[in-house]
Amino acid sequence: MENLAIQFAGWQDRSDPHIDKVQIRIFAGDHGVVAEGVSAFPQAVTVQMIHNFAVGGAAIAVLARHCGADFSVVNVGTATPGPDMAGVVNAQLAPGTQNFCSGPAMSEALLRRALDCGAAHAPGTGTADLFIGGEMGIGNTTAAAALASALLNLPPETTVGRGTGVDDNGLALKCATVQRALTLHLTGDVSVFDMLRCLGGLEIAALTGAYVACAQRAIPVLVDGYICTVAALLACRLNPGARAWMVFAHQSAEPGHRHVLRALSASPLLDFGMRLGEGSGAAVVVPLLQAACRLHNEMATFAEAGVSTNASTSASTHVSTGDSA
Repeated sequence: MENLAIQFAGWQDRSDPHIDKVQIRIFAGDHGVVAEGVSAFPQAVTVQMIHNFAVGGAAIAVLARHCGADFSVVNVGTATPGPDMAGVVNAQLAPGTQNFCSGPAMSEALLRRALDCGAAHAPGTGTADLFIGGEMGIGNTTAAAALASALLNLPPETTVGRGTGVDDNGLALKCATVQRALTLHLTGDVSVFDMLRCLGGLEIAALTGAYVACAQRAIPVLVDGYICTVAALLACRLNPGARAWMVFAHQSAEPGHRHVLRALSASPLLDFGMRLGEGSGAAVVVPLLQAACRLHNEMATFAEAGVSTNASTSASTHVSTGDSA
């Protein structure tokens, strides 16, 4: 707790750090790879969940209210149009990505637009004490696993998990799908930018852009689960200075998450086996960070409380007296 307070004191350049203004942005996008049957849910769920976020029924919406956060959803690109309602920004850069088993997920121009979209929806300098990015997109654990394998040179069996809850056959299909994508795209010396272009999602790219922008604007980031941590790794590979502005909320139940955390030398604050996504695991941690700051600011020192610090002398005197008796 003390170390967390020290981190925020350094970031805020003040001796009494505080976390009063929290901004949460959920980036949503669809994935062409769902055509391979990698998800237990249909692609229509992405837009349905955007609506659920906006009306306050999703886990992250409940937690955002509890934190008093500035909360909204950015539709970076869904297969069908998103709802036109308060709390939703329909950026809609494209109707989702292409199936990365048959070609690149995005063009270079589209990827740059997605990165810029994330940066545009990150907080401005001095407008937030903490930023949480979340994600929504059916098929995005498959994209995250493909990126983790590419970035860390790991086999799909190490990075692919059950995601939305696929059975053993579904898990085997996801592994095979990721392997096909890696074989197709990882030919020769592939840059991090091209890994993201070929294997990523619009919402993962937007998160990456948001994380880099937060570091450039001196705003700490609380990183959520597997997909968000893959975006954090991408941000750090594209701009190594971004790592210094990150705190990692938790280690999720997705098996690949621990490998990505290790690559970032990250120590997650919780390990509750969470796997929902949406930024919900990070939002759960906000009160812990606030408590760390309040303890640092408000807890009395021994001197302020009039508590003796000469305990060792008192103890030795007591022992000596006892021996004499």
